[in-house]
Amino acid sequence: MDLVLIFFGAAYGGLAGLFLPRPAYRLSVEAAESRRDHCPRGHEIAGPAGGWLGLARCDGNTPPADGGASGSGPCRYGPGRLAAPVVGALVCAALAATTGARPELVVWLVLTPPAILLALVDLTVHRLPDVLTLPLAGVMVGLLGAAALLPGSHGSWTTAVAGSLALTAVYFVLFLISPSGMGLGDVKLALSLGAVLGWYGWPVLALGTLLAFGCGALYAGALLVLRRANRRSAMAFGPFMLLGALVGVLFGGL
Repeated sequence: MDLVLIFFGAAYGGLAGLFLPRPAYRLSVEAAESRRDHCPRGHEIAGPAGGWLGLARCDGNTPPADGGASGSGPCRYGPGRLAAPVVGALVCAALAATTGARPELVVWLVLTPPAILLALVDLTVHRLPDVLTLPLAGVMVGLLGAAALLPGSHGSWTTAVAGSLALTAVYFVLFLISPSGMGLGDVKLALSLGAVLGWYGWPVLALGTLLAFGCGALYAGALLVLRRANRRSAMAFGPFMLLGALVGVLFGGL
């Protein structure tokens, strides 16, 4: 176990997590909208990369777009301001510990910030935006293909591509059977997660998929028992898909 690698993985994940609440806030909108351009107090969100890059805060001195009072002190916004850095650090440290100095570790580290971002958005508005899920699928397949060409890799790109198609087909069938229980966003996320799990083979793909459904069922059952939801209540399934994929990748790395 390379402690230096684990340390840098944790530092990378924690730093990346600091910058996730801002895009999570901007993308946590209803399907009819594409993004938010103003903070909760009405200040325009500006900064590098068109306002997407930066901490989820503004100084509160700029007059709001509606002309009202700006309020006193800085404005902090966005889901997961405390959780995202902690989760990012723990996940990246765990990935570094189990994968080691293999080419695919770079792929897993690249995947972690957008995965946490997707979880934050899904938990907030029960949506997985196409602007994240579709490009992520292409990036994952491409990066895994590059990793497979490097010495020391421990996986199969062919199985990764096949796993991506197979898992997407499974989720698409479930969507056709029960559109109210499975969203198209989940189907599109399966493109990426199928490739990630398939990299380590079919048993890992099955493990990650079963864990996702198992954890989701346990959570839904707990909500029903506690009477915090009923059988028709909507539930964000994306985080459970991501959790299952994480466990599968950690197992495959070992």
